[in-house]
Amino acid sequence: MSQAPIDVYSWPTPNGHKVHIMLEECGLPYHAHPVHIGKGDQFEPAFLKISPNNKIPAITDPEGPDGKPISLFESGAILVYLAGKTGKFLPTGDRARYEVLQWLMFQMGGVGPMLGQAHHFRIYAPEKIGYAIDRYSNEAKRLYGVIDRQLSSNKFIAGKSYSIADIAIFPWLRSWENQGIVLDDYPHLKKWFEGIAERPAVQRGVKVLADLRQPITGDKEREILFGKTQYQRR
Repeated sequence: MSQAPIDVYSWPTPNGHKVHIMLEECGLPYHAHPVHIGKGDQFEPAFLKISPNNKIPAITDPEGPDGKPISLFESGAILVYLAGKTGKFLPTGDRARYEVLQWLMFQMGGVGPMLGQAHHFRIYAPEKIGYAIDRYSNEAKRLYGVIDRQLSSNKFIAGKSYSIADIAIFPWLRSWENQGIVLDDYPHLKKWFEGIAERPAVQRGVKVLADLRQPITGDKEREILFGKTQYQRR
């Protein structure tokens, strides 16, 4: 019996692309439903039922554990779930599994939040705050350095095999220029990045919903995305 399509509620952001890429890599059927975060779709009651933190992505799998439907939010949790469902990109041996999971947590707790802040203060913030730009740009460089050192002795982020750690980190590095990064300064990372970008499933994954995304325009959309108080003049 074939797998029923998984419903994916998402938007073409790094966190969204993490799940799009994983679904493509696993060969799972899915339907992508756009959640336009610039228009506030993430606050709709129907979406909040499956993503109570009003963040994309979220999924509903009609064939979850024990054959019963399951809904999940948080991109890292979704990657772990899909890996468990398919037996792909997350080792079963304890040592190798924890190696992957620690780098997944590195992305969730460091790469995503800090590169997001670097991108925000360098590109989107209405006021250029030198302290914030320097702080997050320097942290972005530090994180790129951590990844570069890891890849100096490993083919992939967590060792010899491609895993959900690579899938989680890659989308966040696609906007390296906007994060104040010179990719040539990180040769091991650059080689890895270029290799991941050539994977057919990755190329398909980053195209999911991408034609719907438009440049951010107007204070209202900025308020929805980044919070109202940041844009109120004192």
